[in-house]
Amino acid sequence: MLAIGFVLLWNSGFIGAEFGLDYTGVFTLLWWRYALLVLILLVYLALRGQLHWPGSRAVGLTAVVGLFAHGVWLSCVMLSLQIGIPAGVVALVVALQPMTVGALSGRVTGEPTSAGEWVGLLLGFAGVFIAVLGQARLDGGPSSLAYLVPFGAVIAFAIASLLQRRIEVYRPADHIPVPLALFYQCLATALVSMVPAFLLEGMATRWTPEFLGILGWLTVAVSLAAYALMWRLIERMDATRVASLFYFGPPVTMLMAWIALGDTLQRSDLVGLAVIAAGVLLVQASVYSRTRRGTPR
Repeated sequence: MLAIGFVLLWNSGFIGAEFGLDYTGVFTLLWWRYALLVLILLVYLALRGQLHWPGSRAVGLTAVVGLFAHGVWLSCVMLSLQIGIPAGVVALVVALQPMTVGALSGRVTGEPTSAGEWVGLLLGFAGVFIAVLGQARLDGGPSSLAYLVPFGAVIAFAIASLLQRRIEVYRPADHIPVPLALFYQCLATALVSMVPAFLLEGMATRWTPEFLGILGWLTVAVSLAAYALMWRLIERMDATRVASLFYFGPPVTMLMAWIALGDTLQRSDLVGLAVIAAGVLLVQASVYSRTRRGTPR
């Protein structure tokens, strides 16, 4: 259930971001979103008596994770959408993250990636390719160099996932409970995003009831609930298994766009979703089998 909730909430953020960019700039949207998150988490933690300083090293590590997982990842995704890269192509590039995490996981976290997991990851990517191929617009798009921007999101989130998992495995003393970790991650992201929001965009925002609704959804459902679920999943399973869930991104986003926006749903979307599901199940089964055999995680 945690995985299903994460996939649904996480991928609703793509649609919300596209709507939100009609009212403000990339960094300003990021600033409003995370400033609001900081206030919500501050009140929540204070009321529960959980607001405290866990140490400079622990806060520093979780702040770095947050800057990559929130700030850099979201900035690259939203910049990609703003400069005209089709959402399907962005989702396809971002879906390279599981393979990146799988390739680096053994060296960084000591969690090996078996042949079965690699087959599942490649199968998942094939499903992503099938789903996005029918949606990508190849005519009249931005320059080729612009397509490097979404790769920044891949690198950023791979770093965040592996660093967080390394903390869980090798530095348990620096582990911070999820709500408090989210607070420091959001605080770091808000402080850093405030600079380009002010200098580059002047924090210009067109305030409407629609924008307030979009901001509320992106803040509570995506940045708060989805990220909390993700870190819960990282605590309970290795990085490759969590990363494989991102393969559901493009087809699930397309399904949501079909329901919410009336976008055309193609047969390739459904075929891709089926192939992705097979790949993710293979990854999960391979990791489960390895764990049962007692292979070090």
